[in-house]
Amino acid sequence: MALERIGGGDSSWGVAFLVSAGIVYEIVAAACSSPQTTEINAGKRAPTLMKWVNIGMVQAAVFVGAAAYFDRARAVAYLTGGITAGVMMYGSYVHAKQAGLSSSAPGTEVYQ
Repeated sequence: MALERIGGGDSSWGVAFLVSAGIVYEIVAAACSSPQTTEINAGKRAPTLMKWVNIGMVQAAVFVGAAAYFDRARAVAYLTGGITAGVMMYGSYVHAKQAGLSSSAPGTEVYQ
């Protein structure tokens, strides 16, 4: 199904989609380190990093859900954008964690 069919051709649907996707990226980024940092330092901090990814995802879901509730005419756009971004970001962190744990490269943090 083409995206233009989902939104019915309404240009504001695209704006709502982008706003919803953007808020997921912003909230997750605010709650934790980047996927790159997760990969580099997974050996020592993977559980803590992933804890904050999960917290960020819950926060993002609250905001996207609220946007969908308050603007019901564009609820599908908010939910589609938020879910799409959430899946992509979560997948990035899961991949970063797995790549970091399987790598023999040293992390960037030094513990004494």
